[in-house]
Amino acid sequence: MSELLDTAIQKVKEAKTSFCRFITGNDAGSTGSHQAGFYIPKAAAKLLFGEECKKGVNREKWVKIKWQNDFETDSRFIYYGQGTRNEYRITRFGHYFEFLTDKYVGSLLVIAEQTEDYYQAFVLESDDEIETFLSCFSLSTEQTNQLIDVSHLQSEDDKLDSAIAETIKSLSDFPQTSEMGRMAQLIFNDIHHITDEDICNSPDTILYDWRNVESKLFFKLEDKIYSNVYTKPFASCNELMGFANSVLNRRKSRAGKSLEHHLSAIFTANKLVFEEQAVTENNKRPDFLFPNGECYHNFEFPADDLTVLGAKTTCKDRWRQVINEADRVDIKYLCTLQPAISRAQLKEMSDNRVHLVVPHAIIESYPKEFQADICDIRSFISLVRAKQERMPKHYLINE
Repeated sequence: MSELLDTAIQKVKEAKTSFCRFITGNDAGSTGSHQAGFYIPKAAAKLLFGEECKKGVNREKWVKIKWQNDFETDSRFIYYGQGTRNEYRITRFGHYFEFLTDKYVGSLLVIAEQTEDYYQAFVLESDDEIETFLSCFSLSTEQTNQLIDVSHLQSEDDKLDSAIAETIKSLSDFPQTSEMGRMAQLIFNDIHHITDEDICNSPDTILYDWRNVESKLFFKLEDKIYSNVYTKPFASCNELMGFANSVLNRRKSRAGKSLEHHLSAIFTANKLVFEEQAVTENNKRPDFLFPNGECYHNFEFPADDLTVLGAKTTCKDRWRQVINEADRVDIKYLCTLQPAISRAQLKEMSDNRVHLVVPHAIIESYPKEFQADICDIRSFISLVRAKQERMPKHYLINE
């Protein structure tokens, strides 16, 4: 764990209130917006003013913010409440402040209130730092842009609470990540009476719903399994660190595989033919290959009818891994849940013929000139289905 990440986690734990969100193109001006500073949602108004401001008046507050545990800015919290506006922002960072540039789009902004007029802020850039931070506070990528609940006590629907409690009652160890995902799907589908038709009609929202339930299920099970461990003193610092690292690594591993498992269930509900981790050249294994590895290695099968999809919860660094995973396929697709990637990285992806697939709700977080080339999950499914409908049926061996 880097010193910066370690400090960010500690400051959030100590904070009166804290908040995180991904830096977007709107912040950096990449989407054509001329707004100033970081946008803060109304749900996080307590971070700035201790309460939600009243519509009809503007309000401001001057604070000192220490960035990256390094330098400080005298910044302004402002609420625009007059006329049609109703928004919160943090502004005034000085002439050489770099975090409001396109380079940092897709990075995670973390703000922790130390006192009423003194804050600590961190910008986490790498996928590993981001995922470790989110795992530490039981957050998924889609649960950012809100105050961080350090108590981990979340108000949940009574039915969901009951279903999760019933599911983990007989578990004494963690199931395989695929089984954990399946449990979450069954819980959500049963409570909300979800059918395969619903999954086909709304795959983008279903993906978020399943992942949110899985996060709650996992952390409830984690509390159950580890309760007898962390309620007793550790014999040494090394023993404590070993336990903490084991917990964090399990969280990150589960989060990384979660996206793949839920996409697999969505593709199955849509009756697509695919193979996971099919072997291509040099023992490479793309996350999803449509229709399958047998067709990929059959050079009579048209390359244009092959589709490759990688799945990475965050892809700021790791997107390049998909480029060489299947030599026969010219255009690669990459599904991510990261809301916003810098213009420079999107240009590099485009140059390498990597096309993003993201839930529909976050497409607008990307620069406008790239949005037309980004698929939502439903559109990607339609693209693959169109290819498979024109294939000779003997290729679709999963049917």
